[in-house]
Parts: sequence; C-alpha cells; structure tokens
Amino acid sequence: MVSKNHEASWNYGFRKVDQLCWEVMKLNEKEFLEAFKEMREKSKKRNFTQSVELMINFRGLDSKKPENQIDVKVKMPHATGKAAGRTLLFAKDKHFIDEMKGKVDSIILESEIPQLKKKEVAQIAAEYDALIAEGSVMIAVGKYLGQELAPKGKMPKPVQPDVHSAEQALKQMSNITRVTNKKGKFMPLVQVVIGSEAMTDKQLSENAMAIFNAVIAALPGKMHNLKNIIVKETMGPAIRVGKKEVRKK
Repeated sequence: MVSKNHEASWNYGFRKVDQLCWEVMKLNEKEFLEAFKEMREKSKKRNFTQSVELMINFRGLDSKKPENQIDVKVKMPHATGKAAGRTLLFAKDKHFIDEMKGKVDSIILESEIPQLKKKEVAQIAAEYDALIAEGSVMIAVGKYLGQELAPKGKMPKPVQPDVHSAEQALKQMSNITRVTNKKGKFMPLVQVVIGSEAMTDKQLSENAMAIFNAVIAALPGKMHNLKNIIVKETMGPAIRVGKKEVRKK
C-alpha cells in the first residue's frame, strides 16, 4: 500500500521505481564537466565552430497554468559569442544607422534621446539585454538617460560607427540570454545556447549551472519538476547530464 504522502511525491515529479523507492537526480558542476567530456568524445569534428546547447526537460507541470511557463533572463559568467538577446543601438551617423538596420532590434537616434520619458527609459532597461551607442552619442545618453540606466547596469557600451565594431561589442556582451518556453505552443522544456565548442569545459559548465539554477528557481516544484538535462553540440548526439540515485521511503 502506497501512502498519500508517497503519492504526493509522485505527483511532484519523482519517478516511481517500486512502491517504496523513487529515482531523483544528483546534479552539480562536476556532473556537467563529465557530460561535456563525453560530448566532445562522441561528437565529430565539423568544418565550422559548433554551438553547445543545453536542454532542460520538465515533468509534472500543468501547461494551462501561466506560472508553469518559464521566462527568465540569465547573466552567464562567460560570453557565448552568439547574439546577445534583445539589442538596442543609440546612433546619429546616417550611414551607420542604415547598415545596422536588421542587425539590432531597435535603433534610437541621438535627436530622439532628450524626448524620451522616464517611463520609456525604464522600459528600455527592462526589455533590452545589450545596449550599445555610437561613441559621440554617449554624451547625450549619459546626460539624459544615465540616471535611469546606470543604477540598473544598462549603460550602453560605446562603439565606433561601423558594423564590425558594433557586432564585436554585441558578441562580447552575449553572456545575457533569455530562457523561455512561452513562445508558440507550450512545451515542457527549455533549450538555449550556452557557448561554443571553442570554450573550455569549465566555462561551459559554469554557464550551464547559471542557466540551471535560474530555471529551477522559477519552477513551482523546483527539483521535483526536473525530468532530465541534455547537452549537445550543434551536429552532435544528445548527452544526458547527471546520475540517478534511488531513495527509499
């Protein structure tokens, strides 16, 4: 006979092994390091630098409840070299602005900066992950927006008015990522790029732990909602992270 308490544990996401045992995941940075070592051993070399992806699968979540949908922004210890979330450019050079269209999510002209209301500046700080500004425009940004952006750590990084300089700056700021399963049909998982094969296993593990901790904190049942974790290179096989242990009740 399984008690109601045992049934409750099952409902929160433990997988029942028998009537008195449950299988739970042990996970720390060491587990990620072992997984990345296995990933490199089993992945074939390609003629391009592959991204490294992290997938966290959930269980025991009711998709109809909004609180079960994950949507968090995470600052990883190491830049991934990929796109830096939602991006914003402050600029005045017309040629530079034309070249940057489609390469950033939004562009604000220097002439528009003094007209921005406090509420609009707060919205910029909340919605954009990486801000850059043409060097000469930083004076206006500091004068009119600094009081709102600086305390939030959202002062833009100055760049030269050329595409290469801007793209390099955005890559260096690519340690901020949005982790969500709110887009489209609800899926009981999140998937995100945490770096590339050019990074060390230590760097990848630290980025993975930052994502993992933020996602677990956002889950209603915390670790009880965790089904499994996968890491893989772009064209490589899926590698499962973490060992299982059986706990007896």
